[in-house]
Amino acid sequence: MTNTPLKILYLSVEVVPFAKTGGLADVAGALPKAIGALGHDIRVVMPLYGFIHREQLHGKRILKNLAVPIGKEQDKCDILEGHLGDGVPIYFVDNPRLFDRDGIYMYPDDAERFIYYARAALEMAKALRWQPDIVHCNDWHTGMVPNWLQTIYRDDPFFANTRTLFTIHNLAYQGIFGHRVLEIAGVAHHGFLAHPDLYDLNNVVDLMGRALIFADAVNTVSPRYAQEIMTPERGEGLDPILRDRAETVFGILNGIDQALWNPASDRYLSVTYDGEHLEQRQTNKQALQALSGLPSAPNAPLLAMIARLVEQKGADLLAQIAEWAVRYLDAQLIILGTGEEYYQNLFLDLAKRFPKQIAVNITFNEALAHRIYGGSDIFLMPSHFEPCGLGQMIAMRYGAVPVAHETGGLADTVHNFNPATGAGNGFTFHDYTPEAFYTAVVRAVETYRQPKQWRTLQATSMKADFSWRKSAQQYIALYQKMLEQPKGIPYQLQERMQLVQQLANSTEST
Repeated sequence: MTNTPLKILYLSVEVVPFAKTGGLADVAGALPKAIGALGHDIRVVMPLYGFIHREQLHGKRILKNLAVPIGKEQDKCDILEGHLGDGVPIYFVDNPRLFDRDGIYMYPDDAERFIYYARAALEMAKALRWQPDIVHCNDWHTGMVPNWLQTIYRDDPFFANTRTLFTIHNLAYQGIFGHRVLEIAGVAHHGFLAHPDLYDLNNVVDLMGRALIFADAVNTVSPRYAQEIMTPERGEGLDPILRDRAETVFGILNGIDQALWNPASDRYLSVTYDGEHLEQRQTNKQALQALSGLPSAPNAPLLAMIARLVEQKGADLLAQIAEWAVRYLDAQLIILGTGEEYYQNLFLDLAKRFPKQIAVNITFNEALAHRIYGGSDIFLMPSHFEPCGLGQMIAMRYGAVPVAHETGGLADTVHNFNPATGAGNGFTFHDYTPEAFYTAVVRAVETYRQPKQWRTLQATSMKADFSWRKSAQQYIALYQKMLEQPKGIPYQLQERMQLVQQLANSTEST
């Protein structure tokens, strides 16, 4: 099996460079190319949104009037083929009624839109006579696919040997709708879904919940997050299902695009550099200070945070320690991001009070983000929870040392620096409190003021391998493992679901 090229149908409703609202698009734009580079036939499918410029596609219409079941009817679409890059094809589901919109989400018919897209992807594979070994689904928008392959497509010989992998990028977004969704998806007669520890599961249609039950395997975007979602604290109400299928839940760390994020060739930096020439970062620091309206202060520790300004990203902690850092540590602070109005105003007010030490940019600016990574000394990631996180990986590649909360992918990538041994690549804190966060910042600043130790720490962090190739190899190993196992719901979970089915039937009969 290991030497046989696999056929992977990769489903994501947002893919860089065509459509993006968050990290899902970055993963979908990079991971398939890394998998393809290892010799596998991977093909990506996404909707053709109205805002996608057709000249971006450089493709052709390969299927016309493809009939796709939706409820009791059929709705037709065209399939366009484009190129993601590195030889990986990307297909676009063209249905103007559902996708000719100015955005991706937040429409009243989102359930119908994404169910249609997912069904069209499967019907497309059949029409092209391209049988996937794996259908790799991402987040709730594709949650019906594992359900379909074990119900309405169960006896279809075309998918007889196909397995489904469902990747959770953020368990908090589950795709919860009313029961009419089951009719739209064509599974109303398979609709009963319950769990002995989740009696309310049948009161709604939870698309992610269905995927967690029916997928052949489930994975998250970091090993630590895979463990955390099995707990009531991080399970978002679905942890009983995840615990029941623990043997088929995996964590694979996301990677970063090391060609895009490369301080040795970054066009946005004033001076490029590598791990052997870290002294050149000082020029970038001075340029960043000038650009941000901060005075040139070569010896002041320059702290930075690039994030959505919301509590999930630790904006509440930063708000409580920012004044401490500039008053008592003589630090400077640069913030880049948008978010909740409360935090935006709070940080803007801090910048007015400390104009020589705090700079706040309520926007997203790609060039400025690169310059912050290349010029800041200490990069802050105090997220309350973080399925993976990319900022800490990028910061380390640029020699900006991270301070991170021990959660999710942050715990997998940032390891506490030990000055006695030189081990570690950053600074972490366990308790989610401003005191714990500030203590970690103090430790980082104290180390910064020891130039030899700091240079060693920077060099160590820059050597970490966060390439997509490493992640791709782990996904391929997981695909192969799935193909060696029988299809179907894991036995332990299946047994518990059947128990609830029996209880429900007995209740109905009385």
